[in-house]
Formats: sequence, C-alpha cells, structure tokens
Amino acid sequence: MVYNHKEIEAFWQEYWAEHQTFKAQNDSDKPKYYVLDMFPYPSGAGLHVGHPLGYIASDIVARYKRHKGFNVLHPQGYDSFGLPAEQYAIQTGQHPALTTAQNIARYREQLDKIGFSFDWSREVKTSDPDYYRHTQWIFIQLFNSWYNNATNKAEPIETLIALFETEGNSKVNAACDDDTPTFTAAQWHAMTAESKQRHLLKYRLTYLAETEVNWCPALGTVLANDEIVNGVSERGGHPVIRKKMTQWSMRITAYAERLLQGLDTIDWSESIKESQRNWIGKSVGASINFALASSEHTIEVFTTRPDTLFGVTYLTLAPEHALVPLITTEEQRAEVEAYIAATAKRSERDRMADTKTVSGAFTGAYAVHPLTGKQLPIWIGDYVLASYGTGAVMAVPAGDDRDYAFAKHFKGAKGMPEPINIFDKDISEAAFTDKEGMTYQNSDILNGCTNFGEAVAKVLAALEAKRAGKAKVNYRLRDAVFSRQRYWGEPFPVYYKNGLPQMIGEEYLPIHLPEVEKYLPTEEGNPPLGNATSWAWDTENHKVVSNELIDNQTIFPLELNTMPGWAGSSWYWLEYMMEK
Repeated sequence: MVYNHKEIEAFWQEYWAEHQTFKAQNDSDKPKYYVLDMFPYPSGAGLHVGHPLGYIASDIVARYKRHKGFNVLHPQGYDSFGLPAEQYAIQTGQHPALTTAQNIARYREQLDKIGFSFDWSREVKTSDPDYYRHTQWIFIQLFNSWYNNATNKAEPIETLIALFETEGNSKVNAACDDDTPTFTAAQWHAMTAESKQRHLLKYRLTYLAETEVNWCPALGTVLANDEIVNGVSERGGHPVIRKKMTQWSMRITAYAERLLQGLDTIDWSESIKESQRNWIGKSVGASINFALASSEHTIEVFTTRPDTLFGVTYLTLAPEHALVPLITTEEQRAEVEAYIAATAKRSERDRMADTKTVSGAFTGAYAVHPLTGKQLPIWIGDYVLASYGTGAVMAVPAGDDRDYAFAKHFKGAKGMPEPINIFDKDISEAAFTDKEGMTYQNSDILNGCTNFGEAVAKVLAALEAKRAGKAKVNYRLRDAVFSRQRYWGEPFPVYYKNGLPQMIGEEYLPIHLPEVEKYLPTEEGNPPLGNATSWAWDTENHKVVSNELIDNQTIFPLELNTMPGWAGSSWYWLEYMMEK
C-alpha cells in the first residue's frame, strides 16, 4: 500500500488547524507543561536548517506530554523587529512592515508543512503594536524604579524621593552611578525641578548616559558585540569603531549578585552555569586611588591583588578613558591620538581575545603611588577596557602575565621602568601569578610576609588610613546599552522637556512607529526617526502631532532612537501565557 504523504499530511494539518488540536487551555484540570522554543527572526530566505533541527526535538517532547495527559503549551511567534528588514527597506524602498509580513507568511507556510504541533492561537509578533505596547509599559516601569540594596529589590522611585526629602542620600544604599554626589535633605529641597530630575537619573533602572558603543558608520547604528565579527558588522561586513554616545542604558548591574546566587537554584547544566558565572564575573579586591602628579585628578583602579601594590611600576589606562586627553603631554599627543584612532577600530571582544599582540603608548603623565609617593608613568593600552572595572589597571609586571608582556615589549622605552620583583621567585622569564608559596620582598610593610590574606589585610589597612583605597566587590557584568539608531524597532514612550526625558502616560500606549520617507539617518546625523514629520508629543491632547507644532510649552520632541531587538524578545514567553 502506497503512503500518499501529500494527501494524508495535508488532511491532518487542515484538521488540526480547524479543530485547534494543539490549543492549550488556561483553565484545564490537567497538569501543565510548557514547551518553549526560541522564536525565529523572519528573514526573506525562509527557514534554515537550524530552525527545524531544534523545533523537531521540542515537538517530540510536546506530543509525548500530550499523550501522557498533560495540558501542553507549545506556542510560536516571530522576533520581527531588526536590522535585516531595515537594510532591505533601505535597498528597495519597501516598508519593513511589508517585507516582514511577507517573510512571516513564508515561515508559517513552511512550519505548517513540516507538521509542528504549535498552538497558533497565541502567536506573537514583536513588531505588532498590540505586543510592543507592553514593551513600552515595561520601559516606563523601569524608568520609574530604583534598586534598593537594603531590600535587594527594585522599588518605586517615589520611595527614593521620600528618603531624599527627609534625610538626603548619604545613607541611601542604592545602585547608582559612580559619580553620584552626596546631598542633604535641605539641599534636595533647594534644588530646581530639573536638577532633581538629573539626580534621579543616576538612580533609575533605565537612564541616559554617555557610553562607549560599537558604532557602524555605514549602517548608521550602534551594534551589540554579537553583531560584530572580526571587527566588522555581521550584516554587510562594514567597519565598526568604538565611539562615545548618549544612550539609554539598563542598570542590570544592580542585579549582579542576585543573578549569581540564582544560578544555584535553577536546573541547568553545570557548564552553562559556569559560563554565566564568568559572564557576571564577580571579583573581590580593592579600589585604590592614584593621585596625578601634576593635576587635581585621581585615577581609580580596581584590583583583585592589592597585595602586589608595592610592585606597581606604571599605570595603564584604556585608550577611551576620559582622562587620557586631559593628561597627555604635547610631546606625546600625536602618538597617543594615533593609537586611540587605531584602537577604535577594534571591538572589545577582539581586544579581550587577543592575548598575543602587545601595543600601547606613553601619555607623558605620571601618577603618585598612594603608599610610597613614587612617581608612576601612565600608559594607554588596548588590553585595558573602559567598560570593565574603572578602565585603569595598576601594572605589576612581577605578578601579572599581561603586565609582564607589556613591560617586556616596551623595555627601554621612555616611560617604562624596570619591573620590581616583589616575590622571592625568579621572574626573568615570566611573572609569578600564584597567591601561595612565596615570601613578599621589596614590599615595605609586607616584607617577610608569606600569607596572601594577611598581606591583603595589611595593604587595605594602610590604604584606608590614608583614605586612598578600600575593599570592594566588582563585577564584569556591565549595564546594557538600550538604544539603537534604527527605524525598525520599538519606539520609546519618551518625550523631552528642556532636554530631560519624560514618560508618556501608560494609558496612551502604544506609541506607534511613524511613517518616514527614508530609513537612513538624517543629514544632521540623527536616527531615521528624525525623518518623520509627525513625531512630537502633545501633552494636552495626549497624542503624536506634527513637528512644526513644537513649542516647548505643551508640545515636545519625541525620542529618536528605538529599542534594541532584545527589548521585545526578552519577555515573549510571558505573552504566550495570555490566552487570546
């Protein structure tokens, strides 16, 4: 008997669709089982082999659980915002919504023909305004929240304001910007409304800040690290440089310890947990301040080896460090600027991975050792990252492999002293990086000490006595940049009054993407939304109106950036649970 797969499969697929065979019920008495697939980005090429490869495995589990009597939720949707659709729109002039809809139709046809048991009644598309209204709502909640370290959770911003009004911020234990100034309750009350808003931005869970980003001039947008391959954009192969821009950021660093501790409570493989621990990157050490020899500035350094402080022979700053242009001498400026320009073409990932190439430049400036008073030359090197720690390291060639290689490479150069051997070990060929099995030497108060913990305690006590440092816990995890200079993404529910961000009322969401004539940045370099003729917020009538009506009294400009793709793709698994 011949198996006519075309007729039989078409019959059953039609039957499944008509009878909603795979629809999950929210009020079922059956035990619940959720089979979640990572939803696809609907490109014009259709499904690739990686899609069914994963979906087949999860579909087997879903079908098995249904046969075992479970109420199975096995939904599907589309991660439909993103750069590829926008680039196609730029090339062809077609609206991204049109090409995305065409691509989704093709994906759906292919998924149905394979015969997956998806509950299509719960389908989501991140580019659907009914979906991204929730994304905009989430953004507003984050903006209106701060992280209370005392309670270890986010709280409404009003509770923080209440603390400021009664006691200032000196006793507030909150996640905030490093440069947050201390003020009293009286000083808070004396501030203007705008000044208060600026201070609150230093505490909000989503905030505006000048950030080092991966900028692709050809694409006219910021790229995430995983969108860059070998220093060029994954999409199109265009050069990418490091650049400072004012961006929306998410204060995810506030959750670092909770993320770390939470790994102990989830059912993941140990290898994945370990990769997550490395990504969070908790380090226990010290924050040390080095005064500059010829200015009022100081350089803060985070180190996990304060015991090696007496072995410091120079400091190395990230090329992007804010102090570099201020401290560089005229004699060294050309060399330093050329090095910075070259480094800007390398991604952070490349710089972290490349442990063999040694490069750098001497700034001509000197810092002062906090305990000995010795002058230490200041270099820049791309093995130091502005986004990790403080963007500065105290270089100890005797105890660190990269510092050793850097000092060896520039041996004899102006501004490169001879290493100081602070251990009773041979460092003629390599640094000694262990924390045990040595005796400290050439280390002032540590001479003769053989215990790492004891040495750390002595150095910290000496630093605290001089108010030059203290113990500190640091994390590799950085706040996430949340702005993209693209058209095809979720609009921010934000307008600007006197340059300060204001949230649009939740009841007026969603804020739809406006129509634009072209999807490229404006001639002034603004994101594509700058091409929209109606992209201003009327605070009296609560609607989007023409830009020509902006009067800075009741009608204000809207945010020109859009949210990154992961804004909508971070919570789709929750939307699936809502029965349509």
